[in-house]
Amino acid sequence: RYQAKAALTVPPKDPLFRNVTGFRLALDSARAESFGKALAALGYRREAKGENVSWHGPDVRIDVVTLFPEMFAPLGHSIIGRAIEQGRLTVSYVNPRDFTSDRHRTVDDTPYGGGAGMVIRPDVAVAALERALPADEVVLLSPAGRPFTQKVAEELAGKEHLVLLAGRYEGFDARVEAFATRILSIGDYVLMGGEVAALAVLEATARLVPGVIGDPQSHREDSFVRGLLDYPQYTRPPEFRGLRVPEVLLSGHHQEVERWRRQEALRRTLALRPELVARAPLSLLEARLLAEMDREE
Repeated sequence: RYQAKAALTVPPKDPLFRNVTGFRLALDSARAESFGKALAALGYRREAKGENVSWHGPDVRIDVVTLFPEMFAPLGHSIIGRAIEQGRLTVSYVNPRDFTSDRHRTVDDTPYGGGAGMVIRPDVAVAALERALPADEVVLLSPAGRPFTQKVAEELAGKEHLVLLAGRYEGFDARVEAFATRILSIGDYVLMGGEVAALAVLEATARLVPGVIGDPQSHREDSFVRGLLDYPQYTRPPEFRGLRVPEVLLSGHHQEVERWRRQEALRRTLALRPELVARAPLSLLEARLLAEMDREE
């Protein structure tokens, strides 16, 4: 419809430009206005240099299938909210109630074989899921899933488009699992629904997307990245109610500070999560420090 000269980089799998990382357009401004609004609605950000206009797609797109989109309101704040505003991250919601056919918008039914509770129907759940496809990963949140770990968050952060399935009641009909690429659990306990779990997965993944957190070094020093818990952190004042900051942190001796941090990370992990130490890939320094701690005991 538009007379346009465009240089497009479009993945063949996505004719709707959903996963485009960037493309340049030279369009008449009046004719491009409605097209630009459509791109902005998909999370693209506009950059203009003279007569040339660049549209850059979000680094990661996450769709959440949920009966309660309002539970994700906190994502509009702080670092994640800023990443959404900058276009580095797009978060959208699909409500299974929008795919029902009765006037009560019923999404659940009684379980075959009897039992307490209600089960989310596979037809409405999959119809909602298919609205968000295609995607690189479809993650179903369930207490029966594999544990969600920092390693899994790193894997998900490398994808362009994720879909999270957050159930309610007794969960999804088991046939919905056939449409998921992963089934993940955030712990051995039961919640009222999958929204809190989806929030945890979303935030842990989104913070690893390049540009979301200003200092990339902070990722490399997180707990679990090297298999251990993080070392204790201190800030001003140097003394608070008789509790002092360790002198080594005030010394300015960077090598000693690094040694202390490695030692305290080991000490804290041994005290709070000893099972992690057995499978952590320890460096030579950490192995030596661990041997010294064993001798002290």
